[in-house]
This record gives sequence, structure tokens and C-alpha cells, in this order.
Amino acid sequence: MTKAELISTITDKTGVSKEHAEAVLESFFVTIKDSLAEGENIYFRGFGSFITKQRAEKTARNISKNTTMVVAAHCIPFFKPSKEFVSQLKEGQLQPA
Repeated sequence: MTKAELISTITDKTGVSKEHAEAVLESFFVTIKDSLAEGENIYFRGFGSFITKQRAEKTARNISKNTTMVVAAHCIPFFKPSKEFVSQLKEGQLQPA
């Protein structure tokens, strides 16, 4: 599902205008990105969590040039689904489209 399809679905289910649904969705995405950038995790009960994970410094290789380089420690965004969400998928209560 694309963002445009999601906006259309929200519009159909709620009756709000596409412009309003798009503004709310964009604000939601910006809020999540800003919170994760500040090191703040986001928890949605029954759905899942948006968290950041710390990756350690490591040595990487460029095979074509046969060189090594150090990749600095960094954070990555991560989504962890809730147990309830995972169990619904396993039981078939949520069907793929």
C-alpha cells in the first residue's frame, strides 16, 4: 500500500477530506521521525513500538577494491510489533490483501 492509497482509505473510512487526511498523516510521520531522532521511543499498545537500536562500530570490506574501512557506531530506526499483533497475524485474523 502506498501513501496515496492509505490516504484514500482513511478518507473513505472517516469521511474527512483528502487534504486533511494527508496533513494528519504527514504530521504523524514527522512526529515519529523527530521523536526517534531525539532518542525517544514511541509505543502503541496493541500495535507495536518504534524504537532506535544502537549499532556498534565495525570493520567493513570493499571487495572490489580489496580495502577495509571502519563504519562508526550509529543508531538505526526499528519497528517491533506487539505480541497481540503478531498473534493475530499467526492466527489468520489479519489477512494479507
